[in-house]
Amino acid sequence: MVHNALAGQPACAYFPLFAGLVVFLQTVFFAIMPDDASSLTHLNPEGGVRMVDVGSKPGSARTATAAGRVRLGKEAFHAVVSGTADKGNVLCTAQVAGIQAAKRTAGLIPLCHIVALAGIEVTFDLCEEDFSIEVQASAKAVGQTGVEMEALTAVSVACLTVYDMCKAISKDILITDIRLLTKAGGESGAYKRSPKANPA
Repeated sequence: MVHNALAGQPACAYFPLFAGLVVFLQTVFFAIMPDDASSLTHLNPEGGVRMVDVGSKPGSARTATAAGRVRLGKEAFHAVVSGTADKGNVLCTAQVAGIQAAKRTAGLIPLCHIVALAGIEVTFDLCEEDFSIEVQASAKAVGQTGVEMEALTAVSVACLTVYDMCKAISKDILITDIRLLTKAGGESGAYKRSPKANPA
């Protein structure tokens, strides 16, 4: 029988173990960190994480658009189109979920700033050729940081909601191609994804 030395101990007894684990993970991280990692603004000089200070940045208009695809299969796709999914209106529910998710991005992604969104729009393009739905989200704000993460979060949660609404019909549904399409505003300027773009 394996004896657990911490069995019955108060929660604080685990803190030294957790602290040791953090130190170990930071050591491993530095060992594998690429030479150009200094360009990652969420890392401090010691390799820990930080929320970037944007206090000195001037506020400006920020926009971003992201997209993703849900490959449903024939039966689930037609249930969405015909409105016969057991849980109800799939696209309306996914649209609301995406908007709600965008507003909660800072609570989901640890180092994101809280952004006062001026607007968020979630739209759908039904593609009968491959029984898929292209989900697109556009976010806008006036502030000191961008809204790419809000747009990406909206798309991700909208896609997950489509899956949830249709999973009783098929478990083979595939969520794919979540990506940033465009952004504007801020010091880094405008970005438009090339149709041939692929991470190096």
